[in-house]
Amino acid sequence: MKGPVLFWVQHLLGSGHLKRVARIASVLAENGTASVIASGGMPVATLDTGKARLVQLPPVRAGDEGFSTLVDGIGRRVDEACLEERRQRLEDLARQLEARLVVTETWPFGRRKFTEEVLALIDAARRVRPDTVVVSSVRDILQRPSGPERHDAMRDLALRHCHHVMVHGVESFVPFGETFLHADALSHRLVYTGYVADVPPVVSDRGAGEGEILVSAGGGAVGKELLEAAMAAPPHSKRACRRRWRLLVGDSGVAPCEHQDMVIETNRPDFPELLRRCAVSVSQGGYNTVAELLGARARAVVAPWSGDGETEQRERAKHLQRRRLAVVLDDGALTPRGIARAVDEAFDLPPGDIDDISLDGACESARLVGGWLRHG
Repeated sequence: MKGPVLFWVQHLLGSGHLKRVARIASVLAENGTASVIASGGMPVATLDTGKARLVQLPPVRAGDEGFSTLVDGIGRRVDEACLEERRQRLEDLARQLEARLVVTETWPFGRRKFTEEVLALIDAARRVRPDTVVVSSVRDILQRPSGPERHDAMRDLALRHCHHVMVHGVESFVPFGETFLHADALSHRLVYTGYVADVPPVVSDRGAGEGEILVSAGGGAVGKELLEAAMAAPPHSKRACRRRWRLLVGDSGVAPCEHQDMVIETNRPDFPELLRRCAVSVSQGGYNTVAELLGARARAVVAPWSGDGETEQRERAKHLQRRRLAVVLDDGALTPRGIARAVDEAFDLPPGDIDDISLDGACESARLVGGWLRHG
């Protein structure tokens, strides 16, 4: 048994960051590398970590869509005592594990409010093992910061503390330098892994979701507007008004039910299979959803979430649109008629050009981490 590898991850609204780490850690563990995930976000009951071990820290989440405040699991504003308890637990975990390699998910390219916590973890690990390797694990696209000085701070932290930076994307599709000004400064530290996607090896053409319009809001709580518009869209569609519409509501607050040709239900573990069988997918533009769309080669309508100045999903949608992999809806078109028109247009999308887009990011990340465990 090699390792151990300690993953630090903090999701604040959706659960995509945690799910991406869980996929990588489970592949590592399956290959014989002891893997531990220290999660600082809200627990996710359906999370599959395989043989990797999950350690739940006192949970912290965003108090609003703008990430302006942090609250605990019952909605109280996070205070210094809560943060100190988290730091202490992480330091104790680092000492117990004697981790050979620490992975910081997103940090230092985000999660700046947790910098003190992450640095405490790194320091604790290096006090036990001075040769501990630190790897940053980051998605393809960064949220655009308010000023260039934020990029300077990210660069300085990465160069000071990180031996390697794994970008979970593909350079020919979305170059990291488009949203991180100092990508070139990372030099040999920077490596692309491909997308971390849940792609079933074989899916029958027949079964749940066959020929449907599949509307999904991901694992977060910011898809209510999309879902409510989609509920009223079928009568306005020329090509999908007689098809079954299936809405997966996540944590949006929309109540599950079934009537006529519409099913409204909670998220399903067979979502990738539903994508393979659907006629058109309607979703936001989050990392995990887009990776699964690419894996399913589904006709897609993407309505990127852009609340409170968010730019990440719009950037990703732009690249999908550039390759004609999706019809993109802007905020002003997020209406029943707008969704209906986009769904009708999506039926005419050509087969997706994704031959250069690797979706094997979990296995490639595990391979890279395995090599760094052996060689630093």
